[in-house]
Amino acid sequence: MKLRGGALLARALAEKGVSRVFTLSGGFCNPALEGFMECGIPVINAPHEQVAGHLADAHTRVTRGPAVCLVGPEGFANAVPAMMEAWGERSPVIFVTGSSTLKRQGSGGFKEIDDVSIAAPLTKYSVSVSDGERISEIVDRAWKIALSGYPGAVHISLPVDIMFSSFDADAMRDERPFDRGPGRAARAWPCPDDLEAVLDLLRAAKKPVLIGGHGVWWSGAEGALEACARRLGIPVFNVPYHQKLLSEASDVYLGLADVHQYHPSRDALAQADVVVMVGARLDNQMNFGNPPLFPESLKLVCVNGSPEEIEQNRAADVALLADPGAFFAALDALEPFAPDWLETNRAWRAAWVERMQAEIPELDGDRIHPLELALDVQSAMHDGDWLVIDGGNTHFWSEIAVNMAGQRGLRLGNVLHPGTFSMLGVGVPFACVAKLNNPDKNVVVISGDGAFLSGGSSIEAAFQEQLPIVVVIDNNGGLDCISQQQERMFASQRHFATDFRDIPFHSMFEGLGGHGELVERRADLVPAIERALASGKTACVNVRTVGHISPIVAAMTSKRDKASIE
Repeated sequence: MKLRGGALLARALAEKGVSRVFTLSGGFCNPALEGFMECGIPVINAPHEQVAGHLADAHTRVTRGPAVCLVGPEGFANAVPAMMEAWGERSPVIFVTGSSTLKRQGSGGFKEIDDVSIAAPLTKYSVSVSDGERISEIVDRAWKIALSGYPGAVHISLPVDIMFSSFDADAMRDERPFDRGPGRAARAWPCPDDLEAVLDLLRAAKKPVLIGGHGVWWSGAEGALEACARRLGIPVFNVPYHQKLLSEASDVYLGLADVHQYHPSRDALAQADVVVMVGARLDNQMNFGNPPLFPESLKLVCVNGSPEEIEQNRAADVALLADPGAFFAALDALEPFAPDWLETNRAWRAAWVERMQAEIPELDGDRIHPLELALDVQSAMHDGDWLVIDGGNTHFWSEIAVNMAGQRGLRLGNVLHPGTFSMLGVGVPFACVAKLNNPDKNVVVISGDGAFLSGGSSIEAAFQEQLPIVVVIDNNGGLDCISQQQERMFASQRHFATDFRDIPFHSMFEGLGGHGELVERRADLVPAIERALASGKTACVNVRTVGHISPIVAAMTSKRDKASIE
């Protein structure tokens, strides 16, 4: 029996349990698309290759199972930004791109591009299939690399002559591994002596702190994190720019480890004697492990599940190679800490919420502050609903509001937002995937106007797939995050080249067959959101707001004490 290369690719991915493929259908991809159709794997056709990549990335983040982004050779360049975003979050997306013929490689073939070299710095593995009989082997290799150690995206380039040519259906099936199912990723077990050194530090500690990051999520260890923190009485913080590991309902979860957006973490780190950061990197967000974020007085321990993470965290006082789940299990050897430390952190959080509420400035007339917008949006949501955030200042204010609303009792299903690279335009694709996987829950996007313009074409995917998400646009008439920086940096104290015209975003949704409303008064905001949720349609609430600098932008533009700009 003979099958086209594209069909062999589809069969190999089906064997791995791939549940969805995201694409912009192109002629180069047709044999693979036929294969996915015959294998019964749902394919979502996006209006742009970057959108397809963001959809695949979001699906992978939500399900923790690799999704596929399939694009043609010219579409590869459009998908690179999504590849970069997935790389920043270590999201194990399988990027498959059609490419020019292998036969004429290097001679200027139709739509020829060196996609393997371009993708290499943004993926864990980038390879071109040179023999159709090796398709199953390469898929198996790419899959295991994507999920092993610190996960990450991979890239398979399938030349068009191999995509369309026919090969034996059982090619190389007489070689190991005979079982090419999804399998389980290998996990690192801690060296007993190294583990004991960390346990000794914690035994001597009085005020320990746990910070959870990407590695906890990808190893599926957030339940173990919460269980051990609750038993021991240790406050838990979340690295910034990553979906929440623990629910706001957790009595040990204290918010983001970000001293600008969330001041209680500054208090906790200033007084802590041991900080254990699990599954995260000492990068710019963590000030590279340095003061003032991590004072010299504390011991900084990094626990990571792969050697590459350990190498990244060279600044740690103590490094431990261990799967997060294995490490949390080992903490059973410790006795609980005095409860006053956790209670002190909880009191700091409650006081911060009240202070932030009191510091919202009183604006003239009916102008709406971005923090008021974010709080009002969440007041219209229910426990279990999903919130997606997209933008610059919109993102920062919304993160603050998530912590405030959580302290007051809202238990969101989860929060999705741009990752390490703060890439604009991910909001709608992320919301589409959240709704696909949680059809009985409301999914709301809070997007800046600039962020929506960056990825606005993605809304067609929501209409096409009949996904009733609600997009709330923080419409301040420009790139407010940049404007605020310019006004504090430029000698003229003015902003330049950052303004938009008054864009009727709500009319765009109405024209596409959805629900749209314009809100100009704060009193009208919550009722408008409730009507949008009740409409059962893809909806937009276009909210005119006033730009206001967020704490993190203020820190970057005045004191310059945020390491990410240095």
